[in-house]
Amino acid sequence: MAEPTQKRLHLTRRLYKTLYPALMKAGKIFGLKARIERNINSVVPTLPFYSLKATANNGEEINFESFRGKKVLIVNTASSCGYTPQFSELKLLHESYKDKLQVLGFPSNNFAEQEKGSDSEIAAYCVGTFGIQFPLMKKSDVIKSSEQNSVFEWLTHKEKNGWNDKEPDWNFSKYIINEQGILTHCFGPGVSPMSKDVVHAIGRL
Repeated sequence: MAEPTQKRLHLTRRLYKTLYPALMKAGKIFGLKARIERNINSVVPTLPFYSLKATANNGEEINFESFRGKKVLIVNTASSCGYTPQFSELKLLHESYKDKLQVLGFPSNNFAEQEKGSDSEIAAYCVGTFGIQFPLMKKSDVIKSSEQNSVFEWLTHKEKNGWNDKEPDWNFSKYIINEQGILTHCFGPGVSPMSKDVVHAIGRL
């Protein structure tokens, strides 16, 4: 990536970091991208969650069967977004509850082209800036289209997950799957990963 481009990215990310507290406050006051959906009837998915697979940033195939018995938090991420500072909260969530919770990041360039980097550049930024240790997947599409990755296809089609048909509102939308592979909650980007709503959904860990 050319030096002028890197400089612009650096300045943009600093600006978003400064604006993040105001963005989250607006979410609390006005409900900005703070949607919360619940599987109130505990509907079981038609397509088992544990049949899914994804390709990690490093090329390794991840079989979701390995997550059986844990809660899973799936987030579509971007490196140059107003919600990007949530990586710090996701890191804290992962480190605090890693024996009971698996966090998975799915980088995407679907919203305002806020994830233009390559897989290696994304990993370098997320690890170098936020020190994350939870897995990042290869960059892919998370919104409904012929190119949508299979995991978000499952998350956003009720004929597969059992009840939710809504795609992500923006970067850093969050989905919680319980220990039985049931999608239980969907949270908008305006809901902090460390909010009482998310922690309660995870199960008061």
